[in-house]
Amino acid sequence: MRPSRGLVAVVDDDQSVRESLPDLLRVFGFDAQAFSSAAEFLQSPWLGKTDCLVLDVAMPGMSGPELQDELDRRGQGIPIVFITAHKDEDERLPLIRRGAIDCLYKPFSDTALKAALDRVFG
Repeated sequence: MRPSRGLVAVVDDDQSVRESLPDLLRVFGFDAQAFSSAAEFLQSPWLGKTDCLVLDVAMPGMSGPELQDELDRRGQGIPIVFITAHKDEDERLPLIRRGAIDCLYKPFSDTALKAALDRVFG
């Protein structure tokens, strides 16, 4: 078994994403944890151990960009790869300008996700 490349947390209200994406992340060599909401992630013991977030933009309660704001407020600059079902450049570009590594449109390819993670982990 090879050593982990780091911990990637998936925060998405879509159960199918939470079930499938951690498996793919493990194939890429990462440890992975999944959360159904921003609040669940913020209250978890994994917050301080997370090296990268794969974060849905639109979720009930706190949205992905609102979670990014909260992490910035707390001084916890975790690299973020946003994922979204809304193919809207007017939504995507501000996320990139605010420091997101990428914003991938669902459904995204394994290759696109791996490329984004490679930018985080080098």
